[in-house]
Amino acid sequence: MRSYPIERVRNIGIMAHIDAGKTTTTERILFYTGITYKMGEVDDGTAVMDWMAQEQERGITITSAATTCVWNSHRINIIDTPGHVDFTAEVERCMRVLDGAVVILCGVGGVEPQSETVWRQADRYRVPRIVYINKMDRVGAEPERAVEEIRTRLGAQPLPVQMPLGREDTFRGVVDLVGMKEIDWGAGLLGTSLEVRDVAEERRQDALTKRTEMIETLSEMDDTLLEMYLSGAEIGPAELRATIRRRTIAFDVVPVLYGASFRNKGVHPLLDAVVDYLPSPADLPPVVGHHPRSLDVETRPPADDEPFAGLVFKIMNDPYVGSLAYLRVYSGKVRLGQAVHNPTKDEDERLTRILEMHANKRREVQELYAGDIAALGALKNVATGDTLCLKSRPLVLESIKFPDPVVAATIEPETKADHTRLANALAKMVKEDPTFQVARDPNTGQNLVRGMGELHLEIIMDRMAREYGVRARLGKPQVAYKETLRAASEAEATYDRQAGGRSQYGRCRVRVEPLERGAGFAFVDEARASDLPKEFASSVENGVLEAMDAGILAGFPMADIRVTLLEGAFREDDSTPLAFKIAGALAFKEAAVKASPVLLEPIMKLEVIVSDEYLGDVVGDINARRGRVEGMELRAGARAVKAFAPLAEMFGYATILRTLTQGRGVFTMEFFRYEQTPPAVAEEIIARIEGRIPAY
Repeated sequence: MRSYPIERVRNIGIMAHIDAGKTTTTERILFYTGITYKMGEVDDGTAVMDWMAQEQERGITITSAATTCVWNSHRINIIDTPGHVDFTAEVERCMRVLDGAVVILCGVGGVEPQSETVWRQADRYRVPRIVYINKMDRVGAEPERAVEEIRTRLGAQPLPVQMPLGREDTFRGVVDLVGMKEIDWGAGLLGTSLEVRDVAEERRQDALTKRTEMIETLSEMDDTLLEMYLSGAEIGPAELRATIRRRTIAFDVVPVLYGASFRNKGVHPLLDAVVDYLPSPADLPPVVGHHPRSLDVETRPPADDEPFAGLVFKIMNDPYVGSLAYLRVYSGKVRLGQAVHNPTKDEDERLTRILEMHANKRREVQELYAGDIAALGALKNVATGDTLCLKSRPLVLESIKFPDPVVAATIEPETKADHTRLANALAKMVKEDPTFQVARDPNTGQNLVRGMGELHLEIIMDRMAREYGVRARLGKPQVAYKETLRAASEAEATYDRQAGGRSQYGRCRVRVEPLERGAGFAFVDEARASDLPKEFASSVENGVLEAMDAGILAGFPMADIRVTLLEGAFREDDSTPLAFKIAGALAFKEAAVKASPVLLEPIMKLEVIVSDEYLGDVVGDINARRGRVEGMELRAGARAVKAFAPLAEMFGYATILRTLTQGRGVFTMEFFRYEQTPPAVAEEIIARIEGRIPAY
């Protein structure tokens, strides 16, 4: 039996820029919903949701943590996501399975770079959200500017449903504009008790004006409310809440609330808003997928009596349970011991453990229903993005797309005895983290690890030492360059050899051409089936992919290329898949050399916040790093410099910025896109790879 009807379930994520107060807010939610009896603090390293040793030491969230709590007879599944750009994959995979989100903004910083990134991710996955402006007690808090930035920088319609009571050191609570009540936690630092009362006379007119503005904004979007407003009828809290909920779910407005989570002020109304304004699984349209064999589009409504379907959005290695697969159930229900089908791999799995997660603790449950989020233990072969469903009603849900790694480094064990243990640890890490990759350097034969940034690789190394007892040496991080083509070209190759006592024959002709940046790879088979059977065409594609991995210019993987198989020829007795794989690789290499190959480098989006006295030095340094300044704006008495710069020039930038600004400058950096490397720089990189100039 369901413990809560689906209408009373909320699957929410808490997301924001680093240091906006995500984990602190989540800790307060757990305390007030009775999940914990003592509030953890990020600053003390005692936060429940930051349970990894590295998170507690660094005071940041690295891995998304899931927990379940209850508020006002509603079950809320919460995922606290990282704010650091190196762990953006954690946000991406969680966004895919959330029904709603709480975006936390800093009352001083407003909309910061990573706030924009998570907002775009929420837009891409169509996740309704509310905004919580935190740190209202901090010196320099400007909630009005933060609300305006939601409109100008995020392109959304903010709807303040509260009015702050004071700010900075006088912040004590909020006026609820929907119910026209004051919620006051007092002027003390702890804020452990609250008082709800009618709006004081001196604030009543101001509150009524803001309430009218809120109603007018909603009336422009909602005919039911418009009729009530124009007729002069009294609009009560129930009608307003229902309208705000409808318009939030329709992406017309974003309710805005205020608080100071560290002082325990504002969390109760935030929980009420999650229940009142964010959707339940039943409010969302049916999930869309396709049949694994016919590829027909199929939908699954969020109901318990529908066929079971769920998406694995995260794999985690637990020291006690082993590998855990986090699952979001979209339709139907599933019981412990039941067999489910993985159509992505065409394999069956039996559910032997179902766990309701609370950060790194867990509770065994017997059954899962539509809308639930839980972890499955002891599955044999499940990866992030796989669908689990009934074998009798197969369905493949859209998987999760992750960004490519932009940093690479060599890795080797400290002792020869650690080779096997290192390989096993890396394999587990790769399964857990889709943005972490392991490859072999084609030039030196060394093992390479690739990730989203220096911090990402540093955390991976730290985890390997702590969790797997493997100590390894990490080389100096290097840029993960790519290669691509600028022109179209054709080439033909024939492989005709004697191997293993028999002939090997394959001939193919291919055309290569560039695709737009970020498009990846496309293979088109235009050869007539009578000239080349389909199984040989797929062998040509495998050969092309292998050649692309090795690169043409300097051994870097190739991207953004379309390869078209134009024609081929085979011999009934002599042709083999291996022959066509080799012919495909040879034809691709020959065509690529003629198609103006170029080097691509990752470009980072940079924002530096610095006072005017250091502005000239900072801008001059960015220009010297091949950066381009896109604009500046005044923010909280300082300048925010927005720029783009190549990652190759940005290693160690934190130290340089501290030196330039006497420790007062701060910056954020995230991957933007790959762009062509200037010819002179590309020539130097290629020469270094080939050993013509010494590495530095």
